Order: sequence, then C-alpha cells, then structure tokens
Amino acid sequence: MAIEIINIPDVGGAEGVDVIEISVAVGDTIAADQEVLMLESDKASMDIPSPKGGVVKAILVKEGDKVAEGTPMLELEVEGDAAAPEPAAAPEPAAEPAPAAASAPEASVTDIPVPDIGGAEGVEVIEVFVAVGDTVSEGDSLIVLESDKASMEIPAPASGKITAFTIKVGDKASQGDVIGQMEVEGAAPAAAPAPEAPKAAAPAPAVTSAPAKAEPVPASSVGAEIVVSSSEVYAGPAVRKLARQLGVNLAEVKGTGTRGRVSFDDVHGFVKNVMQKRASGGGVTSGAGIPAVPDVDYAQFGEVELVKMSKIKQLTAEAMTRNWLNIPRVTQFDDADITDIESFRKGMKAEAEKSGVKLTPLPFIIKAAAAALQAEPSFNVAMHNDGEHIIQKKFIHIAVAVDTPRGLMVPVIKNVDQKGIYDIAREVVELAGKARDGKLKPAEMQGGCFTISSLGPFGGTGFTPMVSTTEAGILGVSKASMQPVWDGAAFQPRMMLPLSLSYDHRAVNGSDAGRFLTYLSTVLGDVRRLLL
Repeated sequence: MAIEIINIPDVGGAEGVDVIEISVAVGDTIAADQEVLMLESDKASMDIPSPKGGVVKAILVKEGDKVAEGTPMLELEVEGDAAAPEPAAAPEPAAEPAPAAASAPEASVTDIPVPDIGGAEGVEVIEVFVAVGDTVSEGDSLIVLESDKASMEIPAPASGKITAFTIKVGDKASQGDVIGQMEVEGAAPAAAPAPEAPKAAAPAPAVTSAPAKAEPVPASSVGAEIVVSSSEVYAGPAVRKLARQLGVNLAEVKGTGTRGRVSFDDVHGFVKNVMQKRASGGGVTSGAGIPAVPDVDYAQFGEVELVKMSKIKQLTAEAMTRNWLNIPRVTQFDDADITDIESFRKGMKAEAEKSGVKLTPLPFIIKAAAAALQAEPSFNVAMHNDGEHIIQKKFIHIAVAVDTPRGLMVPVIKNVDQKGIYDIAREVVELAGKARDGKLKPAEMQGGCFTISSLGPFGGTGFTPMVSTTEAGILGVSKASMQPVWDGAAFQPRMMLPLSLSYDHRAVNGSDAGRFLTYLSTVLGDVRRLLL
C-alpha cells in the first residue's frame, strides 16, 4: 500500500474557492471518481471527485477554507508498493562529487523560459513584476499572462539576479519563449545532500525564501508611499480582477498572506473598512458619490434573526450594484400577440412528449430572441472598458435566468441560431436542472450575448430587468393573459405576452431597441417567421 496526496483539480482558473461541504471522513473507503467535497466559486458550485480509489487517511481541508487548483485535499492510501525507500540509496554516489563542486560555486547566466501554460499560444502579458537588476527567489512571480480562459502567474525558475528582461506589458508569449535571463549560483554544491534534493526542487517551500524578496519591496516604497501602483503589489490575478471590479487600489490594501500577499479577504476587509468610515464620517462618500446607508437596529421593533446570505446571493448583490452604477439602463415595453404560437405549441405537445421534450413557451422565446439578434446585430454587442469601442459578437449565445435555492443562476445556451426548438427545449431543462442541483460548471454560465428573465409563472405585467456588463440587453418576460384586441372591426380575444426590454444606452440607441423589440414581437406573433 502507498500513501498519495490528492490535490484539487482544475476549477476553471478560479482562485480562493470556498469549501462548502466535505462528503467523506477519515477511514472511509472511496472509489475512483467518487465525490469527496463541494466547492462554491463566484459563478457555480462544483462537486470535486477523487481521481483514485482507496482509504482516506487524512482530510487536508475543512469547510470554510479557500482553495485553488493544486491545493492538497486528501491523504489517500492506495494499492501499490511504496517506492520511497529507493531514492534514499542515492546519497552515497552523489556524495563523492560534492567536495570538488563545493570549491567552485561560480555564478552562471541562464535563460528564463515560459513554462507549460496548458497549450495556449500567443497569451498576452498583462503585468510585469521585475526589472533588470532585481534579485528574486525561486517561485517569485515575474509576469502575469492572461488568456481567454484564465490568468497565470509565471514564477522564477530559480533564485538569482535578473540580468536581462525582454518582455513587457502587451506582448504575447507562448510555452518555451525566453522572456529574460538571470544570474544564478552553480548548483554543484547542492548535489552532495541527495536526500534533500526533492525538498529543494519542490515549489511549496518557497516561503523560506521570503526574506530575499521582502527586503527590496520596502526599500522601493519608503519614499513613494503615495505613488506606488497596484502592479507593484503582491497579489494573484483573481484578487487583482476583484480589486478592479470594486475600484480598489491594491497599493492601499495591507496584505495578510505569506510575504504580504493580498487575499480576497484583505480586499473585502478594505472595502468594509472604507464603508464603515464613510458611514461614521458624515461627508465621506465613495468614488461614485453615493451617501452611506445608516445602520438600523431592527430588534427595537420586534424579534429578528440575522441570516447569512449564500455565496451566490452575496456575489449577485455585488454584481447588481456594479451593473446599476455602471450601466445607464433604459427599459422599453411591448405586448406580443402569441395566440397563434401558443396554438401551435399546444398542438405539438403530444408529439414533443413522445420525443422526451417538455415544450414550454420559453424555447420559442429563446429562438425568437436569436432571430432578433441576427436581424439587429447592434444589440449583439458589449461595451469595451476603454469607453471608446464596442465589442461586436459574431456568435449567438442566449443566457436564461434560473431561480435556485442558492440564488440566481444564469446558464448559457450556446449557438442558439444553429439549433431547433426541440434541441433548445432539451437544453433548457438540462441546464435548469443542473442549476437547481448546484451542478453547473463555470463554462456553462459564460459567453452570453443576451439574457432572458421570465417571471411568467409568478405573475405580474412588467418589470425592469438589470443588464449585465458583458451584454447590451436583457428581455423580461411577464405573465401572458387573454386581452381584447381591436382588429379594425371588432374586439377579438388574443393571448398577449408582456415584454420588457432593458438595454445599455451607451451601446444601443432607442431606435435600435425599438426595431429589436418590434421584430421580436412580430416573430412571436407568427412562428413561421422563425423559418425565414
């Protein structure tokens, strides 16, 4: 039998993901691919399986911990012979050359290549942490690369002095590219204690090299406390992204992690502290100039209970506030006559059920929205952060808001324009089920062009849905009802569906929105138009 450490697998590039549930205990015998714990990120809950079967000897995480890809989670006893004693025999032959090498600890210059980055090519450099002349320790971050899927810190391959650095922010890099050179001491003396070699090679003990990195940092900031920038702060890509979203200058945040690394909690704590100061300081406001909301002791009015919001609800609240502050939203309303499409849908229900499809109005609305995006591409955009460009999307992915016990989830149906009504109906049911069961993957909630939020089952005649910063519009669907409609000669009973179209007025003009909503209503009024 052998003991193996089981690490957290790929979690979509997320960092600081919360452990919300542990499904095994010490002594349990588990099978390969059995779920052992559940993580919850800002986008989804994820079941984490063990890649191997065996007996759980130790659980290395606990509920409430924050983990990332590569974090040890289990100590597992698996079948197989432990081969650990064999390398121990290496010290004798390795010890002989040690005295000779020890007399010549000469420094040598070596290249700094980009390591394996998952096969990505032409990945953009978004941050550079070092310059020529800097002394770094093995494992210290040199640059940050950002692909279309994740941000990655590139560490120093060894300890030494940077003698050349040829890459800058905005450059593209791929695996194997040489980004600079560094002067390192000869490795020959280290060959003598062979048993220690595995420890020296492992990246985990990088904490011991903290003093080497810690000295230059204060030195560079002593005379420049006011002008230090966020790029000089020791923080991971995910933390930097959070800081950008919240408008926080990382230079003002005190890091509590190893070597002063700034964590998610540090950023949230900084924001909380600013908000508290603002509330007590009277005239202090945020950058947006929003006055603080005073605390209220609700217990004075009766019995109360403080209920912890789920992670999803907390992050939804943050996103809604961010969207409200950043997007000048306008909402237009219309009623679509869905009498004919409802008649067609009900006539097809029996046939659909034979194919295992639950045919609701939603797949027709999704398909109609895709047709409207094709007819009015000015709606299939997103604002660029520079405020000078818009991003025109050449694909049509429709997001659908789903109410779940954990909070609002928004899975995305990809390439709607290439799918039929039955395909869309199946995917809606599948993704909604995953959302309610907490099984959605981050990739299943990304890439939306347009969102549909349906409150039809709950009633109401209209509402003003919030636009996401990654899209330009969202359609609110309310409860359909039979209404008298004048046909030129008499009133006729028609099934009318209230629609609320909210859009980002920076990217979409009112005339564009009017044409979009009119086209959408027309398509919903005649299902045959979906074939054109």
